[in-house]
Amino acid sequence: MTQKAKGASTAKQAGDAFAKGQKTMEQAVKASTEGYEQAVEMTKGHVEKTSAAVMRGYDDYAAFSKNSVSAFVEAGNIWSKGFEDMGKMFFEFAQASSQQSVDAAKTVMSAKTITDVVDAQSAFAKSSFDKIVSESTKMSELTMSISNEAAAPVQAQLNEVAAKFVSPTA
Repeated sequence: MTQKAKGASTAKQAGDAFAKGQKTMEQAVKASTEGYEQAVEMTKGHVEKTSAAVMRGYDDYAAFSKNSVSAFVEAGNIWSKGFEDMGKMFFEFAQASSQQSVDAAKTVMSAKTITDVVDAQSAFAKSSFDKIVSESTKMSELTMSISNEAAAPVQAQLNEVAAKFVSPTA
């Protein structure tokens, strides 16, 4: 073989090797690009899912906050109305007691004997004691009723929140 033929053969082999190397490089770049695109798509999907979950969480938190505030406002309104009723009840009791004291004083002043005075005082004391016990019972019952009614909206909100946190998420 001649020198020229050997050189041409070597050039052809070098050209073939270069072409194979170029093809391998193109395949590597293509595989790398596909992997990168898959990673970008996967990341994009995760970001969208996470964003949606965060927004749902925010919406849930906003609804929870709104419902909590509403429950506490409702409880405050019930509490205020109840104590207004208690104030009226107490004022009526005080007014009736004052009138009873005036009537008892008139009876004592018009008594003719000491026995009449003692009897009037005893009747007044017994009547006052019975009235105080009766009114105290009514006030206690009203206080319990107000407390239970005022706690109901807050308790309902707490139950709703507890059910949401205890139940499995879909």
